Amino acid sequence: MAHDSGTTAARRKERRLAACFLAPTVIGVGLFTLLPMAASVLLAFFDWDIISAPEFVGLKNFESVAANPTIRISFLNTFGFVIVAVILQILVALILAVLVQTRMPGWLRALFRSAFFLPLVLSAASVSLVMSYLFNEDFGVVNRILGLVGLGPVGWLTTTTGAMCVTVLVYVWQNFGFTFLLFIGGLASIPEDVYEAADIDGASGWRQLTRITLPLISPTMLVASVMAIISALQIFDQPYVLTKGGPGDSTRTAVMIVYQSAFQELRFGLASAIGLLLMVIIMIATWLQFRLSRRLVFYM
Repeated sequence: MAHDSGTTAARRKERRLAACFLAPTVIGVGLFTLLPMAASVLLAFFDWDIISAPEFVGLKNFESVAANPTIRISFLNTFGFVIVAVILQILVALILAVLVQTRMPGWLRALFRSAFFLPLVLSAASVSLVMSYLFNEDFGVVNRILGLVGLGPVGWLTTTTGAMCVTVLVYVWQNFGFTFLLFIGGLASIPEDVYEAADIDGASGWRQLTRITLPLISPTMLVASVMAIISALQIFDQPYVLTKGGPGDSTRTAVMIVYQSAFQELRFGLASAIGLLLMVIIMIATWLQFRLSRRLVFYM
């Protein structure tokens, strides 16, 4: 009996100690993540300008989202951006990862990995600011180079197509490094004897890529695509710094509308409704990806 009571006391002591270690994290997540999320959901059903008291309006904020053409355009811009940017990001990262993983000296491989990952650690605002000067129509370096080969100045940031192209380019350039490292890890996990057996069977490089490499890194591609889509749906820094959403509303995104509604128009209820709608879209997109992964993802 004494032994059992001692064991029970020791277990209680371990549980109290574990609770003490977990408490800061649990409190932090509750105060700075769960509580703001719950407040945002509730605020979507109120009209609040931070000055007067909140007024319950029911679904009026969601009706405003559906009726406002600017908000609809911003979501369409976001969806179009996600499709183009995510495809480019995954393709560029995959191609570079395959090239880097080919036979080359270890120091050169490390150099490429560092160089491709470096843009990710830079501030998105600072990168976008530099790019806005590079693509400036009047004195930008890009147009200066085009002038040297006899091409006229291009309105990169003053035309609808040019602004979106630059936004996609800047975003992909800065964010493909993380996807690239994911693919590097996935490629490194493929056993070498699989490729050796394919070489013995006379499989070409393209056949090895499509029949061995891509199926075996499909779990990595799933993770990369999920994270890329979630990140792209929340794009804000690049279009805000580069174009402020212009020309017109051609590069205005959903998160920019959230910022504008909350901090420029003081319509926090509308901003919360837009944010809640965006969260639902992200959840649906993620669910669809995992649903499709049952057929497309191969696990070793």
